Amino acid sequence: MKNFIFYAEDGDTEISPEEQLDLIPSITTRKELNQIERLNIKTARVWAMRKSVLCRSDLLTDGFARELHRRMFNHVWVWAGRYRKTEKNIGWEVHRLQEGVRIAYDDANYWIKHSAYSLPESAVRLHHRLVSIHPWPNGNGRHSRLIADILVASLGGTPLTWGACSENLSNEKIREHYITAIRSADAGDMTPLIIFAQS
Repeated sequence: MKNFIFYAEDGDTEISPEEQLDLIPSITTRKELNQIERLNIKTARVWAMRKSVLCRSDLLTDGFARELHRRMFNHVWVWAGRYRKTEKNIGWEVHRLQEGVRIAYDDANYWIKHSAYSLPESAVRLHHRLVSIHPWPNGNGRHSRLIADILVASLGGTPLTWGACSENLSNEKIREHYITAIRSADAGDMTPLIIFAQS
């Protein structure tokens, strides 16, 4: 077999053996996977932040979400842009994923239209909702953070930092803070995640 066994780290979703078979590049380490995904995501982010994309009227839709995920992972996974087909220990049931994503975007559109929350809070709440639904086999957190960034940028808001401005913290520590904030949000307290996204 050309691919390695994918072991989930804390906060990651386990990828099934069938999903692992859809890995496009031939790699042998988790570090290589992370590097390839990072490059693919960087290219997708450049595309997403173009003015022509940010002014699209379909940014908060299922169709745009699929297009963005495909662009983020199309050089890594065959199933890029397709919702997962296997049940996970997190997220909605497979048969309800499309419904969940639609509801999340409908709610976000409502929050923005009626100023239910500030723009950053609306974006962070959408991010958390999408992570909770967990529609993709892989990349849920990264995809939903980019969706939040796109939402903020499209409305001219101050960019979210997702802990990047935290002084003297390693990437591992930033990730620990992120996972802790997500778990607080899961328990009903959004404040740590909202603060983290702007720090």
